[in-house]
This record gives sequence, structure tokens and C-alpha cells, in this order.
Amino acid sequence: MATLRFTVAILLTLLHQAVSSSETPVFVEKGQDVRLDVPGYMTVKENLKRLNSFKWMFNTSDNVVTYIHEIESQVTPKYQGRAEFIEGNFSLLLKNLNEGDSGCYTAAVSGQNNKDVAKYQISVQERVEPPVLRVDSVSVNAICNVTVTCRGQNTSVTSSCNSGTCLQVGGESRGAETSTVPLLSVYVAGGSIICNHSNQVSWANDTKEIKTICVSKSKRDEADHNYAVTVRIQSPVIIIIFVVCALIRW
Repeated sequence: MATLRFTVAILLTLLHQAVSSSETPVFVEKGQDVRLDVPGYMTVKENLKRLNSFKWMFNTSDNVVTYIHEIESQVTPKYQGRAEFIEGNFSLLLKNLNEGDSGCYTAAVSGQNNKDVAKYQISVQERVEPPVLRVDSVSVNAICNVTVTCRGQNTSVTSSCNSGTCLQVGGESRGAETSTVPLLSVYVAGGSIICNHSNQVSWANDTKEIKTICVSKSKRDEADHNYAVTVRIQSPVIIIIFVVCALIRW
């Protein structure tokens, strides 16, 4: 009996060594499916007959599926139609995910003690909304400097840009590569100012071509200058005509 217990303990240890104690992050777009695999599933399969059972659990306590070797696999009623267990490799298919499905999913084998063989931290995210890039001001000297504001999902970034780079001068840049908060960034690429709004499952952007902005600004300035010159030239002429007409009537 002691020898059997020792053998079971060794098998569980070998299974556990294939899995890091940390959770593998997985990001899923809302409404999509995801499959969670078990690394080293062949070892699990070969030794499961000496163990008690195999389970997928949600947040460590909510059973999703229970599998007993050569007897049955059962998806709990709560997950009927939403989860599918693949006996061939012990993977779990989760369907049509929503925000409430975010959390930790653990695959574990049970003997005298439970041992984890796979662990995933799922984050379900919605597709980001398209951002709006607005031109605030344009200064055309030796180079063209453009100040823009980009807005997306309750946050905004104001940046000063030229043909080579953008420097943030105001607003709040939200998010990070490993965060669940959307990232809002403004940069220059291919002659355009680009505002990119993204999370781990989607992205959208709005762009403004620098050349078009600066040429348009130059034309407006030229038109304003020509108008001012015309007014200044026409004013003395109008005065002379008025004086001549007054003398004729006199």
C-alpha cells in the first residue's frame, strides 16, 4: 500500500512539473470561442488510470467538466452548450465568451492530492471603438508643426507632431501592452499622423496626412494675405472716387 502511494505521488509530481505555477494569460474577443490545451497530455492520459479523475475548474472551485478514465466525462449543467471537453487531448473548448467568463481556468488531476496540469487566466474584451483624430492648430515655418488631439473611449491624448515624430503634450495616455485597459497612442508613419486605439484583441485608427494639412494651411494663409493686400489697395481708390463725385455735384 505504501509503495502504491509512493508511485502515485511520483506520477503526480511528474505531471505537475510540466506546468508553471503561474497562469498563462489568454485574451479573447467577446463572442468568440477559445480552446485551452493541456501541455503533456499524453503523460496525463497514460497515467490517469492510476489516478482518480481529471477536472477543468473555473476560479478554483466551479467545476466545468469532470472526466473519469474509461467511465465518463460530464460537463456540469451550468456549462452545457457553452463548454466542450475533448477526451483525445483533454482540452477544453469554451464558446461564445462574455465578460463574466473572465477568470482562471485550471486543469487538475486528482489522486490523494490535486495537482494542476494547466492553468489559464482568461480576459474577455470587447472590440475597441474607432478613435477620432482632430487637428487643433498648424504652424508652417521652416517645418510644419501640427497639434492634434486623439479621443477614444473616455480618454484623449494631445500631441505636437511634425514630419518625423509626435510628442505628447497633454491628455492621458491609457493602457499598456499587458493591461486590459485600451491603449491610445499617437505617432507618425508614412507621412501621416496616426492615432491608434487598441487592446489585446482588436485595434482601430484614424489618420491625417501631414502634407495635406500643411498645404491647406499655407493656401489659407496666402488667401488671407491676398485679401488684406486687396483691401489696402482698394481703400484709397474708393476715397478718391468719393471725393470726385462730391466735387461734381458741388
